[in-house]
Amino acid sequence: MELIKTGRVLSCCNYYFKIGFRDLLQEKFRSPTFTNVRNYAARKGYREAAKKKKVKTVIQKQGWIPHNLRKKDVEELSGVKRSNEHLKQTATDDVWVTSGYAWRIFDFKEAVECHRETHHPTIYNVPDAQINLFIELDMTTAKPTKFVEKFRRMAILPHVYEQDGLQERSILVFCKTPEQKEAAKAAGANLVGGTEIIKDIEKGKIVLPDFRFILAHPTILPEMVTIRGLLKKKFPNVKSGTLGPNLDELVTRFKNGVEYSCVRDEKDLSYGWINTSVGRLNMDTLKLEENFQALLKDIIDEKPKRPGPFITRVVMTSLPSVEKFKINFEPHLPVDENADGESSDEDEAVPVKA
Repeated sequence: MELIKTGRVLSCCNYYFKIGFRDLLQEKFRSPTFTNVRNYAARKGYREAAKKKKVKTVIQKQGWIPHNLRKKDVEELSGVKRSNEHLKQTATDDVWVTSGYAWRIFDFKEAVECHRETHHPTIYNVPDAQINLFIELDMTTAKPTKFVEKFRRMAILPHVYEQDGLQERSILVFCKTPEQKEAAKAAGANLVGGTEIIKDIEKGKIVLPDFRFILAHPTILPEMVTIRGLLKKKFPNVKSGTLGPNLDELVTRFKNGVEYSCVRDEKDLSYGWINTSVGRLNMDTLKLEENFQALLKDIIDEKPKRPGPFITRVVMTSLPSVEKFKINFEPHLPVDENADGESSDEDEAVPVKA
């Protein structure tokens, strides 16, 4: 009681309290810090991927490869390559190595006679062989970054001939008036009709794959909208030449015409070519020449609006012979095409006065 009265107990408690708090602070700094630790599971496949990285890859040594078989770092070109023989010098002698000089240029008639000699009964014995043409095109347009797209056309030649590998062309024609139907039938159409055929197609009575070409008159086009999804790419349109007012001309074109397609190089977009034919060796030379002119005129219709030639090279072949004759095709081009080429050359030659 005396200690309490004198206040010595409180002082002792205060002393021990200070000593204990100081020791507590010292112990806190001596002891390691405690942090929350969470053990997450590894991602799926992480351990397997890490093991695969540790696997040593065995490098197989490759043997020596000849230079002509090495294609590494060499850009693979397409099957047809642009010819640069016109850049070579012209031979002046009667005999020369063809690989080192430019090809000799033949007239169309002269090339036909050369093929007739090799296909004579005493040599190849194929006097009625088909005359094939390989035509090279310049696909550039007025814009340097834009090129002519590949196209497919049907050319009407004045003199019909039997084409190799030609399948029967079945034609379906849509029209309204009786006069149009009679004209289409007279031209050789397999099936001609109007709205009644449209209903039969919707019901499934007419099988569309049986017809290779589908033609139509512009007046019946609104009624054909209901079967547009069934016709798909065969739906008549002006661009493909399957839509027009003259049905007899359309049927004749697709029945007896020469179908050809332009292929564009995948690497060199400015280069395109056409493989087609113009007749047979047993035909009259004048008829063959007229077919050749009609074919060139049809190709020129796809020419873009720019100066310069569209057709750059024409080569004539006739199987089974391997001979190739470069044709002088410029005299057979349409008059407008020749005029454009001459005017463009003159414009480049004459300097502009200030």
